[in-house]
Amino acid sequence: MQPPLSIEEQPTAADLEVLEAQIIAYNYAQTGARDGRQLAIFVRDDTEKIIAGLSGYTWGGFCEIQFLWVDETLRRQGYGAQLLQQAEAEARVRGCTLIILGSYSFQAPDFYRRHGYEEVGRIADCPTGHTHHYFKKMLA
Repeated sequence: MQPPLSIEEQPTAADLEVLEAQIIAYNYAQTGARDGRQLAIFVRDDTEKIIAGLSGYTWGGFCEIQFLWVDETLRRQGYGAQLLQQAEAEARVRGCTLIILGSYSFQAPDFYRRHGYEEVGRIADCPTGHTHHYFKKMLA
């Protein structure tokens, strides 16, 4: 008899870490690349509250940016561009030659295009009524 499946809307961080650790171990075993590192860059106000930031990881010669956010009151002041440039610079230091990321149509696909990212794919109606864009940028 197989163990039952359990759908959970609010899994614990520890449970999610189990999944992440297992897939990372599998990926390392399959590729031999064991250089995975988290990447996070933050902008904090005087009270240390995060008001902008970027997170992702580097591994196997590439960087994936998973989140880039700037507080609404700070948008269009160059913070997003600075975060992206810093991530690209750090990715180069870590030996990466490629950055990948995704952006929904209601987020910032044009921002990424302006910064030299090439759209390599898209999924329409994801979420319903919007498009999910996928980008890459080769690092010199």
